[in-house]
Amino acid sequence: MTDIDRPTERDLTRQELRAVAQQIAADPSLWSDHVVHDPEQRTYHELLRDEHLDVWVICWSRDHDTGFHDHDASNGAVAVIAGSVREERLVLGGVPTRRIARAGESFDFANTDIHRVLHHGDVPAVTVHVYSPPLLRMGSYLVEDDGTLQRHAVSYEQELVPLES
Repeated sequence: MTDIDRPTERDLTRQELRAVAQQIAADPSLWSDHVVHDPEQRTYHELLRDEHLDVWVICWSRDHDTGFHDHDASNGAVAVIAGSVREERLVLGGVPTRRIARAGESFDFANTDIHRVLHHGDVPAVTVHVYSPPLLRMGSYLVEDDGTLQRHAVSYEQELVPLES
């Protein structure tokens, strides 16, 4: 994993993160041993963590959902290896924007974006997630019926799940 083509002396840009995610997704030797699907919850494994980069492989099944969250100080990118996921970005006073990312596709996000990622379709999904600087904590959001937004800080080691009021 240390031979990934990337800058090693600084944090990566969103464009660089997307390229790294795609590079890792294209090399099954880096992640295939960690693909384990559990219908009850997402499974995830940290592949690399250093001063400037954090890399995870995540496995998704039907109804898996992160809930709305941010990545605190970290920008990120996701490359879809298998299946598909839906990303929704929170829009103030509006309906969240939605996109489907399928195998071979990727997307990136800023540390200030509030989004959620959900499994999409009938086939289990596998994704690679990269963050820079490495994740330390995230914000998990509860959107109340009256539109109030509540942020709850969580450790990067906790599984993100939708919050309920």
